[in-house]
Amino acid sequence: MEEIKIKPIQNLHTHTKFCDGLDTPEEIVLFAIEKGFSSIGFSGHSFTHYSKAFAKIGDHTKEYKKCVADLKEKYKGQIEIYLGLEVDMYSNPDMSNYDYLIGSVHYLRDGDKYIDFDKSVDDVENIINDFYGADAIKYAKAYYSALAQLPDYGDFDIIGHFDLITKHCETRKFFDVESKEYLSTALDAMEALRGKIPFFEINTGAMARGYRTTPYPDFLLLKELKRLGFGAVISSDCHNKMKLDYKFDEAAALLKECGFKERYILTKNGFEAVSL
Repeated sequence: MEEIKIKPIQNLHTHTKFCDGLDTPEEIVLFAIEKGFSSIGFSGHSFTHYSKAFAKIGDHTKEYKKCVADLKEKYKGQIEIYLGLEVDMYSNPDMSNYDYLIGSVHYLRDGDKYIDFDKSVDDVENIINDFYGADAIKYAKAYYSALAQLPDYGDFDIIGHFDLITKHCETRKFFDVESKEYLSTALDAMEALRGKIPFFEINTGAMARGYRTTPYPDFLLLKELKRLGFGAVISSDCHNKMKLDYKFDEAAALLKECGFKERYILTKNGFEAVSL
């Protein structure tokens, strides 16, 4: 695969101690400056009332927004800082006054139950058995059916980790990611999102945490996203500043292999294309 050196460097999918990240926003800003980033975007998780984790953490949205605003001013001239939000589809937050929005699905809804499927491999197997009759394709269809509804919940700029349900498929093959049955439901979601959310992320977060050896989305889905005209944003889904630009060069090379000529970065003038 052709080696590509990413310039300018930007990550828009970044989590901090305000949600489930390890670092403070300022620690990440200082590390980004040291690493030569031109800009950094923070994308705290939206507060989810149905999340046990958020019940413990609490809702720190106001503090998060103020902190990022203060850092924008403090480091003006050194690095551009953008305020974003990763919106969990059912969380219904106030989405005003952000520079960009990532739309993601981390939960599936079954009646009044919210099923957190972004869990360990054993937890996922239990979910498939308990809620989907041990039918992993039925589980996949439920996920992509939910993903297709993202535009009904917000005006999003970026689709978060398009095929998140494949997180553990390299270690436990719940379903064949190249099967017609799986691909058709993923492609149906793409068609539903086309023209409504302009960008997707090629996301190296599961690689950084040791779950996958390739980014989200899988190769075949990347080629279809290119065919359908989606723009690509490279992100690390960072929860640890040391992984802020994890495998970005590899992600860029994969995009190029799939036919992409450019990636997109956020600027003061909106999203702009940068050649690969």
